[in-house]
Amino acid sequence: MSKLVKRIIWIVVAIAIVCVGYFSFFHTSKSEANTIKVGIMSGSKQEDNIWKQVAKTAEDKYGLKVQFKRFSDYSQPNKALSSGDIDVNAFQNYPFLENWNKANKSDIVAVGDTVIEPMRIYSYKYKLVTEIPKNAKIAVPNDTNNESRALRTLQSAGLIKLNDTHQFASKKDIVSNPKNIKIDEVDASQTPRVLDDEAASVVNGNFAQSSSLNPKKAIYTAPFDKNSHQWVNFIAANKKDKDKKIIKDLVKAYQTEATKKEIKKQTGINQQAAWDLKFK
Repeated sequence: MSKLVKRIIWIVVAIAIVCVGYFSFFHTSKSEANTIKVGIMSGSKQEDNIWKQVAKTAEDKYGLKVQFKRFSDYSQPNKALSSGDIDVNAFQNYPFLENWNKANKSDIVAVGDTVIEPMRIYSYKYKLVTEIPKNAKIAVPNDTNNESRALRTLQSAGLIKLNDTHQFASKKDIVSNPKNIKIDEVDASQTPRVLDDEAASVVNGNFAQSSSLNPKKAIYTAPFDKNSHQWVNFIAANKKDKDKKIIKDLVKAYQTEATKKEIKKQTGINQQAAWDLKFK
């Protein structure tokens, strides 16, 4: 083989290597630009199915590939978002985020409403709230955000009255308790499990669903009113990133009729699509 032929072969090989590297880099960069990392809670099969529908819409309509990172407790998703490990998360409501931003000096904002989960009072012993006797024990979630909401549900049901001057109500804010109800603070995930021992329990929609509690058998459901929007869950992002195209496309992919139908299919009345609800 002549030196000229060898030189031509090496030139061709070099060009091929450069081309492969270039197109590989271009493809990888484009793929990364169209990928969004979403932080969600490790939850039910129903919740996973809702997000599968969102991911399908995102890819079909916007060419957006959705990757999920699952977390086991509420303290993790906002930390991961602030550190840049994920692009957005979806698990919290407005009071939770406000409290988180203040406590952690973070700058996380809501970019699109998702669902609302009405809080309900369940009981294995009584069919009506009015049947709950004096000195009965009622379980509520023990975290600041959900306990406040649970106590307001008990107030709405007529069991207690609160001093409503504080953003987050606690047992100390109970100013009237005619039945001398004993408030038992337990982990939110345990509120369905203590029903055998308590007169009643105030349960979040997601934990009611994962415990197969029938919402139609709840003895009380907190109504929607002008103050209810604060309890809506949403997709959140760092403020500096809120206008990124991938984030806006994810929100648009979530807020569709296809997602709304999937929410109803998967959760029944435990959750409601919230982005076009009217709170009066």
